[in-house]
Amino acid sequence: MTRVFWDVDTQVDFMRPDGKLYVGGAETIAGELAALTDFAHRSGIRIVASSDNHDPTDDELSESPDLNDTFPPHCLRGTEGQARIPETTLRDVLVVEPEDPPTDVVRRIEDHGGDILFHKHHFDVFTNPSVSPVVETLAIDAVVLYGVALDVCNRYAVEGLLTRHPEVVITVVTDAVRAINEGGRDSLLADWQRRGVVLACTGEVVAL
Repeated sequence: MTRVFWDVDTQVDFMRPDGKLYVGGAETIAGELAALTDFAHRSGIRIVASSDNHDPTDDELSESPDLNDTFPPHCLRGTEGQARIPETTLRDVLVVEPEDPPTDVVRRIEDHGGDILFHKHHFDVFTNPSVSPVVETLAIDAVVLYGVALDVCNRYAVEGLLTRHPEVVITVVTDAVRAINEGGRDSLLADWQRRGVVLACTGEVVAL
């Protein structure tokens, strides 16, 4: 079994109250995120992560956002808000840009044993065309997923894996995620669970 931890967008602009697109309560899961990151690195488990890496002209960004398809400017390239929080610092990271040819990315990861970071210009990580080829090349069949926001970027990652890679067993770490609309989290998690997604807490994950 090739298991990876999948860290979704744990960036300053989302995670901190003064961030440009703060996800309410995100700072309260920093301890769980640190525990998962530390456990993965101590255990030799690769972390596959995503990060928004926006240009001001990206279609997702708007000064009058609808908070569904468009959002206020955030995670702009080169800003402090685009960086990951210290609790989720990656090691020996290979950064994959959306513009990188997937064939080149596959060659690069064949000899790379460290973490992988997918940059993206859209909340759906699968808009980076290298994601599926990397999943297939690494023969990933188990994903432990956490981060923010549960009902946007996490949702697209989970749904993308369910539809594109149904062989992958997905575990969502329920105490290491936060949603923009926390009132809808239970129904979203229940729907995933009905479709085969495993729900677990951080303590259960690190005890395995």
